[in-house]
Amino acid sequence: MVRASRVVLIIAVFTAALSLPLFAQDYDEDSKLNTNLGLPVTVPLSTMSNFTNLGTGVTAGAGYNFNRYNAFVGEFMWNWLYPTDQSLGPLRATLAPNGLNGHSNLFALTANYRLEGSGQKFGAYLIGGAGLYYRNASLTTAITVPPGTACTPAWSWWGFSCAGGTVIVGQTRSSFSSAIFGGNAGVGFTVKVGEPRYRLYFEARYHYAPDNNFTLRFIPITTGIRF
Repeated sequence: MVRASRVVLIIAVFTAALSLPLFAQDYDEDSKLNTNLGLPVTVPLSTMSNFTNLGTGVTAGAGYNFNRYNAFVGEFMWNWLYPTDQSLGPLRATLAPNGLNGHSNLFALTANYRLEGSGQKFGAYLIGGAGLYYRNASLTTAITVPPGTACTPAWSWWGFSCAGGTVIVGQTRSSFSSAIFGGNAGVGFTVKVGEPRYRLYFEARYHYAPDNNFTLRFIPITTGIRF
């Protein structure tokens, strides 16, 4: 699963890297094409912050400008999430010695609307949309749930199922994945840095993806380049 995630990431970044220069060749201020490539630092919120530290990754997008103010932007985002000790503590308690570790990948494929106002040098915009959020998680050691294990959010974070207040006995798991739908909304600022319309952008966007087992709430703070 980890290998497959990395392959998806490499393909996405490679495709974006090839596409941006090609699009830029035809760009002027009234171009109908838009592309972006950025590096997000993801801040987890609410319960999610108990189980993952800041995340890092990449965002790539492309879309259509209806005019200078309104645009459609399709985006792919990947984040590598670093687990907290709190997320691994209940699972480590079932092992001896406590050598368990793990990680989680978070992917999002979204369709977004952008409303923008730009001057000669600076600009600002609102952006929001919805799409598919896919998360997988891997543990360095397979865990078998012992009888009577209390169901805490940490077990749900790593994909274990619960019933009657306890984790279902007999589950053995070293990885899991889930796909859910969610939405996002945020604000960004741009600074023109070159011709024909190269702009640095700085963006913060709130993402929300509800699930029966674990709801994702996070804010990627992204710095990148737009064309």
